[in-house]
Amino acid sequence: MKKELDLIKDCGQKILAISDTMEILNGKWKMSIIACLCYKPMRYSELLKEVKGISGKVLSRELKDLEINELIEREVLTTAPVAVEYRITDYGTSLKQLTDTIADWGFIHRQRIISGMKTG
Repeated sequence: MKKELDLIKDCGQKILAISDTMEILNGKWKMSIIACLCYKPMRYSELLKEVKGISGKVLSRELKDLEINELIEREVLTTAPVAVEYRITDYGTSLKQLTDTIADWGFIHRQRIISGMKTG
């Protein structure tokens, strides 16, 4: 009985941790932005081009949220005209393995669906 209660407690803690993670990474765009910035720092306009389908207003909001959660940082460059560059933080790089895993799964799933459509 004790072991069963421990399993339930472990499950509850895992669900809470997943919920916390999903709260921070919620939405359609945050993981894509993080994935881009894991490869290289990018300016706002570069992110807008790279993350297909995102609007400027939504990109601004998502970048602010990611910055608040210390996953990315914003640097104002001393160029003429002034430009802003976003980069992943050391803490944010802890999500690279997750973005790679999600991308790998998505690729396999897309191939599976496409294959099923051809034979089905």
